[in-house]
Amino acid sequence: MDDDVHIELRREAGGRLHAHVSGTTTLANTLAYWRAIADAVEAQPARQLLLVDELTGPPLSAEEWRTLVTEVGPRLGELRIAHVKPRGLDTVEYCVLSAIDAGLQAQVFVDPQSASLWLSYGQEEGARPRPDGGR
Repeated sequence: MDDDVHIELRREAGGRLHAHVSGTTTLANTLAYWRAIADAVEAQPARQLLLVDELTGPPLSAEEWRTLVTEVGPRLGELRIAHVKPRGLDTVEYCVLSAIDAGLQAQVFVDPQSASLWLSYGQEEGARPRPDGGR
């Protein structure tokens, strides 16, 4: 882990874990913050994760995301993950695809408000929108 990575974790109402990370994008830093999240979930289970990721630098490769999800994914249980990338989405679709392949519920957002709404009100896995718009 690089010296410039900073990880903040806090619990919120309704079983939500909020994580904020900043520093440089490296595989070591990304593994470090996901391990910290997994440790927190194992110590006190959470239903939702709102992750605000403000790491800077070149994005991880698809292979690096697969490595990360293979290691940390099984430790996350039934956690619903909203990954916020306010600096831009880069090629973060690798992250989501790897997470979904591992059986996790995950989405990527550019702003925390949309991510929070998805966590609170978004469709559960397998849910289908009603043709009448839910009326």
